[in-house]
Amino acid sequence: MEQLTHVDENGVKIVDISKKNDVYRECTAKGLIKLKSSTIKAIVKNEIAKGDVLTTAQVAGTMAVKNTSNMIPMCHPVPITSVKVRFDINEKENTVEAVCNVKSTYKTGIEMEALTGVSVALLTVWDMVKAVEKDENGQYPDTNIFNIRVVEKIKRDVE
Repeated sequence: MEQLTHVDENGVKIVDISKKNDVYRECTAKGLIKLKSSTIKAIVKNEIAKGDVLTTAQVAGTMAVKNTSNMIPMCHPVPITSVKVRFDINEKENTVEAVCNVKSTYKTGIEMEALTGVSVALLTVWDMVKAVEKDENGQYPDTNIFNIRVVEKIKRDVE
């Protein structure tokens, strides 16, 4: 059996990366939220009572990237050099896709940062629209966050 990297005789630990070289890293993650057709239309027209859904979610996703190591116990704090969060609305499928691109030059990867950015951006969309997503029983039968994944990783030596 392979040795676990985050566990030793004393319990859990963050992996020692002190001897690793800095490497340019870039990661893009995506995820989707499915909503009611009427909610999608309200987002597009900026008619949600809480305010501008996508701008708020963009800020939340960016903040989440910067705070990933505070939420995921074995993640190193990573010096982030760029974060871009954007959204693509598909009115035929009633979905909003969040795309989060993160860049860093450091000793360890940034997949968790990109995934956290997407996740929090989508959760923020849900929070912003939940009042109009509820059905008559106070449930969310049409609301679903899904397919959160890494779609691209780039890693190259620093020039």
